Amino acid sequence: MTSSDRLDATFAALADPTRRAILARLAAGDASVNELAEPFEMTQPAISKHLKVLERAGLVSRSRRAQRRPRRLETRPFAEATEWLEKYRRLSEAAKEGKNS
Repeated sequence: MTSSDRLDATFAALADPTRRAILARLAAGDASVNELAEPFEMTQPAISKHLKVLERAGLVSRSRRAQRRPRRLETRPFAEATEWLEKYRRLSEAAKEGKNS
């Protein structure tokens, strides 16, 4: 997967409010699918579909602890997205400063 493909997958995954809420929950610590499904009025299979999108984007991973398979937040895709956004923020500010001179 190229850097551009990873960014596309990251931003596509972040576009959904349910997935952002799942990520916010995982920021507090690892959680099972059942734990992640609790605050939502949707089925476990629906939450699992959201998790698959997050996993494909690399934002979430699965670990194995006995019979439990908790999900964990992964930071690398966030760092890549932040780096990309920061680059364009700096370019935008530089352009703005050039117009104000």
